[in-house]
Amino acid sequence: MDKNIDITLKVWRQKGPKEKGFFETYPLKGISQGSSFLEMLDILNEQLINEGKDPVVFDHDCREGICGMCSLYINGHPHGPDSAVTTCQLHMRRFNDGDTITIEPWRSAGFPVIRDLMVDRTAFDKIMQSGGFVSVNTGGIPDANAIPIPQYKAEEAMDAAACIGCGACVAACKNGSAMLFVSAKVSQLALLPQGQIEGARRAKAMVAKMDELGFGNCTNTRACEVECPKSISVSNIARLNREFLVAKLRD
Repeated sequence: MDKNIDITLKVWRQKGPKEKGFFETYPLKGISQGSSFLEMLDILNEQLINEGKDPVVFDHDCREGICGMCSLYINGHPHGPDSAVTTCQLHMRRFNDGDTITIEPWRSAGFPVIRDLMVDRTAFDKIMQSGGFVSVNTGGIPDANAIPIPQYKAEEAMDAAACIGCGACVAACKNGSAMLFVSAKVSQLALLPQGQIEGARRAKAMVAKMDELGFGNCTNTRACEVECPKSISVSNIARLNREFLVAKLRD
């Protein structure tokens, strides 16, 4: 049975991208361990509003582990201490009475802070726009079995497509690299015949855009894989490197 706990929050507050940030401490009493982490933040904001203070700004949308917007760095881990979950799937039963919980935004040059715990993640959209798509003929729809695809390739493509673009890989990486995200988006297309249309330029274009937007380089520490809420494999990075090399050799 879930019980109520008293906790202390150390929350990063920052009024804007160019403002100096700081940690603010907030005590919270009687928080049900059955609450989700975001519900706990809702309770905090209700308390702050009742006290006439500014609520903490944080990002969220679906609260079902799908959208990837709940980008919080909790006690030194992207999305918190649990494995293979997003922040909205993290529950307060993971914490104990009297705990101090430190909450920060993603830390990356590619994800500038907008306010408090909200960061600008549009860099991922720009990377996708540079090459993460498939050109299709909008005429008649072919039969589903018209293009045979080996089962293992279909499964690998689906595993890569599970990436929700939350940015936890960037937050976990000591270099702020987006290689796991980019490699997943390249892999989900490179493994399928439908993705071959832009195959010669996709890896080059997406890696170039990633570098342009200020993300760091991969040094294979695998922190990204450990902290990814969808358990995306670093084997995709090897595939991205192969795709990139082949494209360069074709040039």
